Amino acid sequence: METVEPMDSSRKRLHLFEGFGVELEYMIVDRDSLQVKPITDQLIHDEVGAYLSDVEFGDIAWSNELVLHVVELKTQGPVKSLEQLQQKFQEHVHKINGMLQKYNAMLLPTAAHPLMNPYTDTKLWPHEHNAVYEAYNRIFDCRGHGWANLQSTHLNLPFYNDEEFEKLHAAIRVLLPIIPALSASSPVLDGVVTGLADSRLEVYRQNQKKLPSITGKVVPEAVFSQANYEEQVLQRMYREVAPHDPEGTLQEEFLNSRGAIARFERNTIEIRLLDIQESPVADMAVLQAVVAVLQALIAERWVPLQELKVWHEDQLSAILLDVIAKGQEAILTDQDYLRLFGYGSAENCKAGELWKHLVEQALTLDDQPEVANALNFIISRGNLSKRILEALGDEPSEEKIRQVYQQLAVCLQKGSVFLPDKPC
Repeated sequence: METVEPMDSSRKRLHLFEGFGVELEYMIVDRDSLQVKPITDQLIHDEVGAYLSDVEFGDIAWSNELVLHVVELKTQGPVKSLEQLQQKFQEHVHKINGMLQKYNAMLLPTAAHPLMNPYTDTKLWPHEHNAVYEAYNRIFDCRGHGWANLQSTHLNLPFYNDEEFEKLHAAIRVLLPIIPALSASSPVLDGVVTGLADSRLEVYRQNQKKLPSITGKVVPEAVFSQANYEEQVLQRMYREVAPHDPEGTLQEEFLNSRGAIARFERNTIEIRLLDIQESPVADMAVLQAVVAVLQALIAERWVPLQELKVWHEDQLSAILLDVIAKGQEAILTDQDYLRLFGYGSAENCKAGELWKHLVEQALTLDDQPEVANALNFIISRGNLSKRILEALGDEPSEEKIRQVYQQLAVCLQKGSVFLPDKPC
């Protein structure tokens, strides 16, 4: 649904892993009640004196999203490395939290507000680019958790040509199903523990079922060239939305809502499956793990590229749905799938065990102790959903939920990792 591009299409084309675009979405809430505060436009106006959709600060920019209580922080164009990027994002978290004090407001992390009623609390962005948002609202009714209450981390990865697109898309498709095992951070909706590790993804995958070609199976189809992608993915979506969108407002690549979407206008693939974490250092830990495994897959470290390409989206989607529900505890039983990642045991394994294997095999963080520490907690203590649930208990009161999420806001401000038994 974004209209502002974090990777400028006018820049020279980059080869695989020569650049990275990162977007982090945060809620603005009342410091005491955690009620969402629809003041993103006021925040931007306070900074630049105008209701703009995009404000640039050198390497980092702020932008609006569909709803007025969410602000997005993003790299302004591709950065050469993810290393130390958390520090730049953290500086802007501090800046925004300082500006929000006069409204008794603050930024809140995690992928879904645990108490928000999206049917009463939703206010759409009314300024620049709102024609796109109004079109979405007219077709789908954007009041609902899958629209108004979801915050994610997006990772944009470049490809130079069709050959590189083929490799990158093949690797991303097979990795997508297990990413929520690392990144899930949305175990509560409407004040109730949902029983799902990744409640955001569960509502996200269904919020456009009126036009099923837009989201597909979340895992993209097995297409590996621009021409085939145009024909089999994009044109199908445009045809399906056309009767509902006579002005053609939505018939652009951003309409695609799969878990990873090809952006040929800027030669990137954008991974959209990730729940946002409690602080930028935790996000960078997850992103660096994802990138390291993608690099290993593309280098054919464990199996030839051809073996990645044969997987149908239905097979991969079935794995994804189990991981959405159970997170790191999801049991992976398909030995052929495990073999893609060099997991040699003849026995089933949990998604968390597979990630431990992958991090050991593919990633070295010796010169990044903060990121290494965050990733170690995610692997050993569980994804953020699991740690939140450990802090909440099975049937938490509204007050208990507020206490835990206020602690998560402290983690965001401090740039620390949330542990249920240790204050941030």
